[in-house]
Amino acid sequence: MVDTTITRPLANYHSSVWGDYFLSYTPQLTEISSQEKLELEELKEKVRQMLVEIPNNSTQKLVLIDTIQRLGVAYHFENEIKTSIHNIFDGSKQNKNEDNDDDLCVVALRFRLVRRQRHYMSSDVFKKFTSDDGKFKETLTKDVPGLLSLYEAAHLRVHGEEILEEALTFTITHLKSMGPKLDNSLKAQVSEALIQPIHTNVPRVVARKYIPIYETIESHDDLLLKFAKLDFHILQKMHQSELSDLTRWWKDFYHENKYPYARDKLVECYFWAMGVYFGPQYGNARRTITKLLVIITITDDLYDAYATYDELVPYTDAVERCDISAMDSISPYMRPLYQVFLDCFDEMEKELTKDGKTDYVYYAKIEINKWIRSYLKEAEWLRDDIIPKCEEYMKNATLTVAVQLLLITCLTVADKFISNETFEWMINESLIAPATLLINRLKDDIIGHEHEQQREHGPSFIECYMKEYGASKQEAYVEAQRQIANAWKDINTDYLHATQVPTFVLEPALNLSRLVNILQEDDFTDSRNFLKDTITLLFVGSVNSTSCG
Repeated sequence: MVDTTITRPLANYHSSVWGDYFLSYTPQLTEISSQEKLELEELKEKVRQMLVEIPNNSTQKLVLIDTIQRLGVAYHFENEIKTSIHNIFDGSKQNKNEDNDDDLCVVALRFRLVRRQRHYMSSDVFKKFTSDDGKFKETLTKDVPGLLSLYEAAHLRVHGEEILEEALTFTITHLKSMGPKLDNSLKAQVSEALIQPIHTNVPRVVARKYIPIYETIESHDDLLLKFAKLDFHILQKMHQSELSDLTRWWKDFYHENKYPYARDKLVECYFWAMGVYFGPQYGNARRTITKLLVIITITDDLYDAYATYDELVPYTDAVERCDISAMDSISPYMRPLYQVFLDCFDEMEKELTKDGKTDYVYYAKIEINKWIRSYLKEAEWLRDDIIPKCEEYMKNATLTVAVQLLLITCLTVADKFISNETFEWMINESLIAPATLLINRLKDDIIGHEHEQQREHGPSFIECYMKEYGASKQEAYVEAQRQIANAWKDINTDYLHATQVPTFVLEPALNLSRLVNILQEDDFTDSRNFLKDTITLLFVGSVNSTSCG
């Protein structure tokens, strides 16, 4: 099957962290009882009443909306929250909230909630908290909730908002210095915020970590806490059931170890899919996205860590043709992967055709071709020992990261109507798509750089930048982080100004940026530490435990 005389750049990936673990979640264990469903509905109605009855111009309303969002249950009340924030925004323009305008915590919270709901509120609202020299007043350093609220708000900044750049520096400096002196509840909030602010964090992770923190806040609402815990528990059962089914699919797919060169990342791929769409209505979308991610991961490893260039040329052509007749043109050991690719694409095409969405297939096919050609270009650079200039590298490398393909697939399987004009806008005109690609590419290069350079591997942005500008490794890292920070401002800009585009179209791109943004000491490749802990928190551990994880 495989020519053993060929020297291959094997990556020596670690074995699966999870193996068959999720097969233990049988239908009996993951069944949601009628009692749980009934209790959830009853609690939901009580929370809805709280949300409707509290006046819009009150601080209490802002705090309730923020709490609902942090606890991960806002998806139940989208219309109520949208209406409330719209009224709060209108009220702020008519100065109906003047009673709280000297409270930094309230002003920053209102600013963040309003911007998150895609209304443009000027950052000038913070000018009153600055001195004549434009610096924030030193008296604010004693206001920890205010600093924390301003810190969170600053992450919704767009280009040119110097006051929010200053706010970020000011708040980080003071929150870091006062951390050890705070009481437990506030200390936990500050610590989590400095690790990952709400806006750039994965919503399920925010919810899972905030539930135990909220429980320690003296003023917490027992009913809201009970609702959040039950809702998380029910969704967790749903996710466990899906993971069990997908593990079974993966065992069939992976049997007889057909892909010894590839990373075994089924559970991590599901975490990615759940990070894009976590709600109960998105089960089919999560399954499709997970399968696609598995195929992308194995294909990436095929090009990156196993196949020769001469084997990759016909394989690239076969993927572009997307036709069973191309099977004979590729190496025998590649055929099982190609078959799975064809099956996955056929399955998606059938579903979309059944739903009258054949146009969507066209966009997915374009992205598949761009993605697979970018891998071959990378293989060419490695073969010819080329380190391209940064611009040329990024043009190709933002495709090899496969996020554009993933993004378009997320939109095609979302079970909502999207016009051809919206697809064209997302691919050709948006700021959010290229920003998401850049964040994923550069974050991946920063984290994976050391690991990848231990073997024969194509250049990353770090090598390209060092060579082109005669820079040190540290200078290359700083430049990558600068570009990532600017890309987040592009995402925020589209959220505020691309008002013709529905929010559900923008959300997958935002969530794909959040997913890669939370990766820390390890990346998707080495998932034995941070990712393992995060997956355990979301899919294994009970939300009723008191640990903050």
